Amino acid sequence: MEFPLNVLLQAIADFMLPLCRIGAMFALMTGIGARTVPVRIKMALAVAFTFMVMPALPKAQHIDLMSAFTVIQVMQQLLIGMAMGFISMVFINTFVHAGQILAMQTGLGFSSLVDPSSGVSVPTIGQFYLILGTLLFWVMDGHLVMLQMIVFSFKTLPLDGNWWDVSHYWSVVEFGAWLFSTSLSLVLAPVTAMLLVNLAFGVMTRAAPQLNVFSIGFPITMLAGLIILWLTMNTFVFHFTEQWQHGIEVTCKLIGC
Repeated sequence: MEFPLNVLLQAIADFMLPLCRIGAMFALMTGIGARTVPVRIKMALAVAFTFMVMPALPKAQHIDLMSAFTVIQVMQQLLIGMAMGFISMVFINTFVHAGQILAMQTGLGFSSLVDPSSGVSVPTIGQFYLILGTLLFWVMDGHLVMLQMIVFSFKTLPLDGNWWDVSHYWSVVEFGAWLFSTSLSLVLAPVTAMLLVNLAFGVMTRAAPQLNVFSIGFPITMLAGLIILWLTMNTFVFHFTEQWQHGIEVTCKLIGC
């Protein structure tokens, strides 16, 4: 059996270009892109998913794999996939940052663990929010939404199309700045409650200077922080849903759907 060169080049181009976009998204995507997931598993998932969606994707028009235009195409596909994966990564790190803010206010910042997604040490409350947010991401089929959007992006942003508009990059940058405002809104109620607790200790110290605020204030602050964290957990799902919806809207704006 003989295969003409044009057929082989067409098959390689039809597989390589989508694989670059899908693999780049899997490298940064929430859950799959964690450092604890082996690179071989990520690559195997990207290759398997590319084989599944190849029949539904349009054919590549430029099949000269040794040209400079192909290099530009590969870089373009990598940028698109990384931008989509970066949005989901910023979304999940919103909860990690919120946990860090709350841990500093409650005195629980000294307790830290290694973040499996980034490999750095973060407070335990941030780890708790990260695990809870990741579980909700899987439960609410966030991974299926990401896969659906990456497939739809091949229609709005074809393999041979142009994606060098500056506005697309600026929308990703604005979404990165959105992390700080949303994480603060998530822990605004607990931080305000802890401010009242610390204010009460200040009044107590002023009224009775013989009380050692450092000996009794630290354990009471931690206990109050844990109670406030437990009382405000019912709003976590609401914030998760609102922020995930905003992340989907930014991704849709990015790919032009």
